[in-house]
Amino acid sequence: MTATYAKTISLDLSYDEAVPRVKEAFKAQGFGTLTEIDVKATLAEKIGAEVEPYVILGACNPELAHRALEIEREIGLLLPCNVVVRADAERTLVQALDPRIIAEVPGRAQLEPVAEEAGRRIDAALADLST
Repeated sequence: MTATYAKTISLDLSYDEAVPRVKEAFKAQGFGTLTEIDVKATLAEKIGAEVEPYVILGACNPELAHRALEIEREIGLLLPCNVVVRADAERTLVQALDPRIIAEVPGRAQLEPVAEEAGRRIDAALADLST
């Protein structure tokens, strides 16, 4: 089941092959990877839990982030755009936060053009990965 706040694709790639491809696809759309959280390693180390390979990438497009921050300073709480890459049986799932959340949560119509552009860029990155 896919949550309504996520854009999800499934790739016929191993997790190890998918992670660098995801970073490159988002980079081609102007997003840098600011953070990388290895959830599998963190949970194993901190609480001894075992989960599938799972990484959270904090992707940021500086121009779009700046535009959003000029409108709503608190929007930083919703930045960067998180992208999850996780193993799922023989495939790998890639999930990106739907940037409409950036406009919906604070209820600021001025943020809608920023969210729409971010959405187009995220869709392009996901489409590139799907080809």
